[in-house]
Amino acid sequence: MTTKQEIALEISNIFDKNQLADLKRFLAKRQCLNLSNTVLIYIFHVVQTSGILLTTIAAGYDIKALVWVGAGVNALASLIKIFETTNNSILKKLMVDIKKIRDGSYVDEGVLVEGEEEKKPPVSEPDVEASHPVKNVSEK
Repeated sequence: MTTKQEIALEISNIFDKNQLADLKRFLAKRQCLNLSNTVLIYIFHVVQTSGILLTTIAAGYDIKALVWVGAGVNALASLIKIFETTNNSILKKLMVDIKKIRDGSYVDEGVLVEGEEEKKPPVSEPDVEASHPVKNVSEK
């Protein structure tokens, strides 16, 4: 039969192993996201510059089809920038979790990317009539 101390020690070991596994996973994800962000930044600048160049040349020579190609390339550059921004928000969340693990306040209940804020119930306006009752003219 196991004692309460042995059970508490086993539970503590399980949580410690979980935190260590999470820390390793978070560090690996951060490394991967940092590398992909570096690549995305370079691709973004190349694609954006080529889109601007295509649009400028097309406008100079009045080639309407090429103007639309340049606009499409610029839209692709914007999409790449959105991916980079999303990766940055994930990186920030991972860093917060890594710091919590280091500080000993980590709880494995967070989401990877911050979602919508919790919707709070609307604050009702105080009823003007209830707070300032109107006196009847006949009452004095």
